[in-house]
Amino acid sequence: MTGFILKRLGLAVLVALAVSAIAFFLLRLSGDVAVAIAGEGAFQADIDLIRETYGLNRPILVQYLDWLGKTLTGDFGASIYFKTDVAGLVFSKLPVTLLLGFTSLAFALLISIPLGVLAAIYANSWIDRLALAIAVVGQAMPNFFFALCLVMLFSITLRWLPVSGSQTWQHYVMPTIALGYYAAPAFMRLIRAGMIEVLAADYIRTARAKGLPAGKVVFKHALRNAVVPVVALAAVQLGFLLGGSVVIETIFALDGLGYLAYQSITYKDFPVMQVVVLLLSVLYVLLTLLADIANAWLDPRIRVA
Repeated sequence: MTGFILKRLGLAVLVALAVSAIAFFLLRLSGDVAVAIAGEGAFQADIDLIRETYGLNRPILVQYLDWLGKTLTGDFGASIYFKTDVAGLVFSKLPVTLLLGFTSLAFALLISIPLGVLAAIYANSWIDRLALAIAVVGQAMPNFFFALCLVMLFSITLRWLPVSGSQTWQHYVMPTIALGYYAAPAFMRLIRAGMIEVLAADYIRTARAKGLPAGKVVFKHALRNAVVPVVALAAVQLGFLLGGSVVIETIFALDGLGYLAYQSITYKDFPVMQVVVLLLSVLYVLLTLLADIANAWLDPRIRVA
């Protein structure tokens, strides 16, 4: 198990370094950073001064290595627009995004597990078709459109929930539903497929032949084995939820990393943009690593392979 963890950890570090390089070079290729900072109509002397001040006149590889070295020591630089330390700014927004990500994941599992189990038990029935229809709608509907529908219903029509902000738990209800519903279909389909396969297994037929209660057969024996792949998917989906929170946080004005990313793009704050992309990428890689370790612990065949 230790060797398996070390191999996965080494691979995770390499992926994180590759992502940091790709993010850095793509931001530089998106345009001249000095011109973007100076703004339209700036004099060439001002642009040259910005290049000299921020070291943008050096080769791009040297800029990346310098940025990477400072980042590894915890020096993320200073924000161009917010005029503050990037590390303090980014990590002050992180709890909001983490809370939204975990609550959205919990909501997705809360609705997908019962639907997946029911769809598998009553396969090819109207219950199964209804569950699949709910999954198709959730996957096809853009989350920003669903979020606006929630605002129209719960904030404008019923006046039950606040439109924007992150001060109370009520502010997280609609963002959680909008983000979680988009992630639920993948869980539902996976659980349905796993449950159908497990319910057809010999040991399930044996358990039923012994006269065990149907609920015990389904939830103790079948669901326990069918839910193992969900662990890996949950980690991947949580990474998507954290990275995909930019739109939802912007719509509901949640003061998290997603909204900060939108602001940094709007104001061309490249130091903040780089750190936000890097942090979200590292979180995604870390979650994938934890999922691999959890799967190897649950299923020894994975680490043997």
